[in-house]
Amino acid sequence: MTTTNTWQEHTAKQEWATGLTAFAAVMLFLVGLLDIFRGIMAIAEDDIFVTTRNYVFEFDLTSWGWIHLALGAVAVIVAIGLLRTAMWARVVGVAIAGLVIIANFLSLPYYPVWSVIMLTMSGFIIWALCVVPHANLSDLSEARPLAEERQPSRSTYPRGPA
Repeated sequence: MTTTNTWQEHTAKQEWATGLTAFAAVMLFLVGLLDIFRGIMAIAEDDIFVTTRNYVFEFDLTSWGWIHLALGAVAVIVAIGLLRTAMWARVVGVAIAGLVIIANFLSLPYYPVWSVIMLTMSGFIIWALCVVPHANLSDLSEARPLAEERQPSRSTYPRGPA
C-alpha cells in the first residue's frame, strides 16, 4: 500500500513540474514575441514612444529597438527548448528573463505601462523556472504518457472466484 501512495505523490510532483515548465515556456514565448514586436516598433517608428529629457540611461530609441529585438528572438528560441524540458533552456530562460527585466526597467520612461507589464511577466517566468526541482524536471523527459500511468495493472486487483 505504501508503494501506491509514493507512486501517486511522484506522479503529482511530475504533473506540477510539467505544468510550471509549460507555463514558463508559454510565458517566455509570449514575452519574446512581444519584445520582438516592441523592437520592430522602436526601429521603424520612433514617434510612438514617449521621449524623456535628462534620463540617466538615455539611449537612442533605435538602439533600444535592437536590444529588445535580440532579447525577444533569443527568448522565443529558449521557450521552444523549455517545451522540450531541456536543462540548458531552463538556465538560459532565467538569464533571458532577467535581462528582459533589466532592459524593460532601463527603458521604463519610453513606454511605461508596457514596461511594467513585461517586468511582471518576466518575474513570473523566473519564479516558474526556479521553483521546479531539478529531479522533477529530469523525470519529465523519462516519464511515460499520462494515459499509461493511470491504467492500473491487473495484479493489484484481488482475483474473484474462477
